[in-house]
Amino acid sequence: MCLPQEWKPRRYPRYSVNWVLAEPWVTIWAGRLLLIIQRQGIKSHMPGKIRQYFRDKKDDVQDYSGGGVIGKLVLALIVVYLLVALVLGMIWSSEPDTFSVREHTRSVANTMEREPITGFATTVTMIRIAETLLDKPGGYISNDIFPPGLWLDNMPNWEYGVLVQLRDLSRAMRKDVSRSQSQSAEDKDLIIAEPQFHFDSESWAIPSTEAEYRRGITALKRYLDRLSDPQQADAQFFARADNLGNWLADLETRLGSLSRTLGESVGKASVADTVESAGDQDPLAESAAGEDVKTAWTKIDDVFYEARGSSWALLHIFRAIEVDFRKVLQDKNAMASVRQVIIELEGAQGDMWSPVILNGSGFGVLANHSLTMAAYLSRANSAISDMRDLLSRG
Repeated sequence: MCLPQEWKPRRYPRYSVNWVLAEPWVTIWAGRLLLIIQRQGIKSHMPGKIRQYFRDKKDDVQDYSGGGVIGKLVLALIVVYLLVALVLGMIWSSEPDTFSVREHTRSVANTMEREPITGFATTVTMIRIAETLLDKPGGYISNDIFPPGLWLDNMPNWEYGVLVQLRDLSRAMRKDVSRSQSQSAEDKDLIIAEPQFHFDSESWAIPSTEAEYRRGITALKRYLDRLSDPQQADAQFFARADNLGNWLADLETRLGSLSRTLGESVGKASVADTVESAGDQDPLAESAAGEDVKTAWTKIDDVFYEARGSSWALLHIFRAIEVDFRKVLQDKNAMASVRQVIIELEGAQGDMWSPVILNGSGFGVLANHSLTMAAYLSRANSAISDMRDLLSRG
């Protein structure tokens, strides 16, 4: 290293190092050297600190587990249980596949050695929907009190959507479809089936939800057996336009509510209170904007999967209605409306490629799965409205 020619050593007291810092260039190089030494010292101590950190964590775990072989075994079992629960949770969260109503109806008719008369397809489909609810991977999850069922969120909402449609149809079967007129007696097995499906959906035991729903399934099977037995005339299925129209009226309100809730994922103004309070004000005055209503972000996936469950059940129910009510639908020219409903419900059951439910703004960059589902259900609801109008005509 070259030194400046004008540099000359200066005298300072003995043992002093001030002469080193006397010149500016020496000060700069000394500062750099000290900084390098300091950094190297920190780096040399880092691995040791990391090792000490994990050593302390290991000691904390051993103290928590009590140490020894038993403590380690208990800890290992807990870890394995959590890992197995995580894998099972992923498997149990998969939605059941759709099935062919016509093929299932023929299969059950052949097994029972009966003719698939009017009402056979609808009843068989109700039984299959209820059995799927209980026998799918993981079974019925809504009332689970242990992991992984306790951790799952989407599948219980899917189950509730299916259950709502099953309850509505079982009530329509008991109240309208199985009776010829308002003074007719209710079917003895549907009297049992309908309240069983209205049992508490989250009861774990004494009695369990599964046990009560299976009693309803058994009652439906007895009704199916009597309906398809030519030697028994006490079970009836009246595929009339008024019976179908009554059920469709209830369904129209269900889908309207679901579509509204799905649309509120991005926030919508509620104008009901505003319109009601408008009164006889000046028609040229500015109207109030109304209050924005938006679904909480923690509930967006709940509403979405409830709609998925409802559309899954309705898809099979409408396929069965297309079979059992074919004559009245053709007479009323409503067959096209039924098929349009089925097309929209099939679209609502499209494959989910996203691991989470996206909630982008209405015209934003990200997709909004809730609005997509709402669009399908709204179009299905519009076709149901047209169908009701056709059925009500003479």
